[in-house]
Amino acid sequence: MEGGARREGAIPCTILSIDHRDMYYRVCSICEKTLPSPNLLCNFCSKNNNNASSKRLFRILMSIATDTKVVTVICFDRVARVLFGCSADEFFNFAKLHPFSGVTVNEILEGEMFTVTFSKSVSGNAQHTRLASAVPLSSVFRPVIQVLRECYGSQHGS
Repeated sequence: MEGGARREGAIPCTILSIDHRDMYYRVCSICEKTLPSPNLLCNFCSKNNNNASSKRLFRILMSIATDTKVVTVICFDRVARVLFGCSADEFFNFAKLHPFSGVTVNEILEGEMFTVTFSKSVSGNAQHTRLASAVPLSSVFRPVIQVLRECYGSQHGS
């Protein structure tokens, strides 16, 4: 996997743990460029559009085990939505009302098995391998937000 966004073949893995302390980052809601500070707006979009705002996207570090090794990977928004079943903003708002949700996410996903594919960044200098896709192996897998709502007795996430 050198240079480009080349992907390896799909392999089965098990989630060992998730770093729940820093699971998202802010981007411009229009162009999705990363914002340097949560309180800032995109320089370009805020000048050209009155509806410019920010939103959260998932960025989750996790340890996974394949049949041959344990590796730390990074899971960005598109793949994380498969695991969580909601947007990063929706999970953030749920977690504000239920402060132990982050810890509970680790408990929910620990031991879950997925078929995953990996990719590296286009520049090739990312610290962690990226998850490019994740497909649950269990036919009874439920996204994190569904389990949390049941656990905390919440139907709508708030």
